[in-house]
Amino acid sequence: MANPISLNPASRAAADASSAARPAANAKGAGAFAAALDAANTRGAGGVRFSNHAQQRLASRNIDLGQEQQMQLSNAIDKAAQRGGNQSLVLMDNLAFIVNVPNRTVVTALDDQSRKEGVFTQIDSVVLVYQK
Repeated sequence: MANPISLNPASRAAADASSAARPAANAKGAGAFAAALDAANTRGAGGVRFSNHAQQRLASRNIDLGQEQQMQLSNAIDKAAQRGGNQSLVLMDNLAFIVNVPNRTVVTALDDQSRKEGVFTQIDSVVLVYQK
């Protein structure tokens, strides 16, 4: 079984520092490498992308998504897309995600503590993810 994937902003900072230390002569290649590394750091299992804001929320709320949870999130996005969803609320376990469906991008992530108010705006669909 694969290890859980943690979207950690510290690893991004280390990658940015590493690419900044490269010689200027290799700047064009380093930029392409840094962009690929950045994409890899922000894309989870199932092709789900996590915005910078979502990554910050995951880190500040100590939310680590395992590969199985990321695949469930990906499947939920697929279902929302099939039904024409654009901005979806995905409820999974004790977590809530606001997702831009066409871009497959998690815009923000909330845990039980963060969603006490219970009001979500600017969404057009809700997907409930049940454990199998």
